Amino acid sequence: MRIHLKVWRQPTPTQAGQLVPYTAEDVSPDMSFLEMLDVVNESLIAKGEDPIAFDSDCREGICGTCGCMVNGVAHGPDAGTTVCQLHMRRFKDGDTIVIEPWRARAFPILKDLVVDRGALDRIIQAGGYTSINVGSAPDGNAILIPKAASDEAMDYAQCISCGACVASCKNASAALFTAAKVSHLALLPQGQPERLTRVRAMVDTMDAEGFGACSNEGECEATCPKGISIAGIARMNRQYTRAVLSGAGEKKTAASGD
Repeated sequence: MRIHLKVWRQPTPTQAGQLVPYTAEDVSPDMSFLEMLDVVNESLIAKGEDPIAFDSDCREGICGTCGCMVNGVAHGPDAGTTVCQLHMRRFKDGDTIVIEPWRARAFPILKDLVVDRGALDRIIQAGGYTSINVGSAPDGNAILIPKAASDEAMDYAQCISCGACVASCKNASAALFTAAKVSHLALLPQGQPERLTRVRAMVDTMDAEGFGACSNEGECEATCPKGISIAGIARMNRQYTRAVLSGAGEKKTAASGD
């Protein structure tokens, strides 16, 4: 197949970017999307040109680093998959594909299709963990957890921090990502002691990082490669309200005498 590409090229974070046309020749339908970009890069390198910069690692839909917009859709046209799982058989000979990076103020472009998603890491660092000292590992059956609760917790734990929810949201909200990280701990006994302080710290950090507000339109759930449910956002909002009303996680100041 011959595939026409329009790829966002931006040399540095401070320089202006633009869509640059390329043509990928002899594309096999069995190639993955990233393999196709590898072939394009090989031809660019052979010509002495700068290859297209894009993130990738596992190429198995696990790490989430490969995220980009394909024809305006986060991760491309196939539901429940990442870009590295997208194959060229999804396209036709002569098709034009527009490839862009995630678009969000909180995800500054580093080069071409590569963005800095460190803001998601900082949300996790704010509270996406358990810090209570519980001693050595307990027996596997010491804490009984209902199967329905453990299954739902693991559904949220599938989040791979790719940022597709942010890129597909018109407000560039990270509510689905934060809700997934809040929910998978909130549903388990081990996460209960810090439940309210956790949600307040993570939501406050999300807001401070410059992500937009959630308007509950569902684009995030539709493009999430792991199918994370927006029901988690409702849980996060309820818990955040309780945290604020109870004063949980409230920052103490010297003036307060605490």
